[in-house]
Amino acid sequence: MLDRRLERQLNFLLEADKLKGVVRQTLLPSARRQENSAEHSWHLALMAILLAEHARDAGVDLLRVVEMALVHDLVEIDAGDTYIYDEAGRRDQAAREAAAADRLFALLPPDQGAWVRALWEEYEAGESAEARFLEALDRLQPLLLNFHTRGAQWQRHGVTVDQVVARNRVMERGAPTLWAYAERLIREAVARGFLCGAQSSQGSSRPIRRKNSPTSPR
Repeated sequence: MLDRRLERQLNFLLEADKLKGVVRQTLLPSARRQENSAEHSWHLALMAILLAEHARDAGVDLLRVVEMALVHDLVEIDAGDTYIYDEAGRRDQAAREAAAADRLFALLPPDQGAWVRALWEEYEAGESAEARFLEALDRLQPLLLNFHTRGAQWQRHGVTVDQVVARNRVMERGAPTLWAYAERLIREAVARGFLCGAQSSQGSSRPIRRKNSPTSPR
């Protein structure tokens, strides 16, 4: 019979596997299908390892960045992914994700649940050097994928350059070099017709349906 601690750890890992069923709006350049949140989290962890030298703060704790990358979207198992340009969806995003954190992290043994929750809350607060760097990566990754799918999802949702700049400028707090690169990419996206240059005042004009794991309780 399984030790109770091990049983809780394994049950949490099985629950975490549901992140593979949470679909994001970003398309994968190689497959032209929508990325899932588990793929996104893995990609951020890899980016953190390879791009650490571009963090604004010298001596950033790379292990902590990778840990945060792997857990930062687990709440989407219950809350679903909220598209960054979905202004209506963002209004209740914090409440949905806090409720998800309460349920999910309580599945772990108390010490590990508290540790994972602290990682998630640190990222959400966005104050530590590690959280700021990960936030920069979290904005750069979909920007790269959108550019290399010729802006298909930007166009589908009517996203404009003003929105992209406004929502991604925060990258400068954690990685100024990466933000400078992103600015050039955005300008090129406009020049190549991937991204609309018209001014936007309200964000995405229609709500985005969040797609959760089929086995999610939501």
